Amino acid sequence: MRLETERLVLREWREADKGLYAEIIGDPAVRRFFPSVGTFEDASAGIDRAIQRLAVLGFSFLALERKADSRFLGMLGMAPFSEAVRAAIPGAPEVEIGWQLGQQYWGKGYAPEAALAMLDFAFGTLGLTEVVAITYEGNAPSRRVMEKIGMVHDPEADFLHPDIPDGHQLRPHVLYRIASPAPREVPVSLVAPR
Repeated sequence: MRLETERLVLREWREADKGLYAEIIGDPAVRRFFPSVGTFEDASAGIDRAIQRLAVLGFSFLALERKADSRFLGMLGMAPFSEAVRAAIPGAPEVEIGWQLGQQYWGKGYAPEAALAMLDFAFGTLGLTEVVAITYEGNAPSRRVMEKIGMVHDPEADFLHPDIPDGHQLRPHVLYRIASPAPREVPVSLVAPR
């Protein structure tokens, strides 16, 4: 699987990405809205799950790189919710979109550009009727990305994340929705795997 935009490529994971992704999730600034920073083991396990999910479902979280220099920027993609998270969200939505980029790549429009490509794939190729996104209620940067790509906050679907302990400040989560069809701002082309 490979998606391209004007500046970016969303592609399948490589073994060499594990160390690069570990650096990103090991950064306290990147993980300030998570209960803890990530380790190499977390990155490796997450990438292995993403590879398996892609093989089974045909979509997953993917590696994100910049076309100009093949620089690894982080991850972006879609996945089904775990049963516990899905059960905690009113309406039990099925598929989420999410992203995590290295902080040196923030503020350049990469996340919205790649997310629009992923939504085109979700609606145009997979035929999904809805995609949602979740984050800690105080994560203003991620919420701005959600709004930039046309997602709308659904306060009635806000929830307490079941994987975060009771009383933890990061437990309250918000949910944003987008339904198909939605207007697109970035032309996207699907490129056959090499």
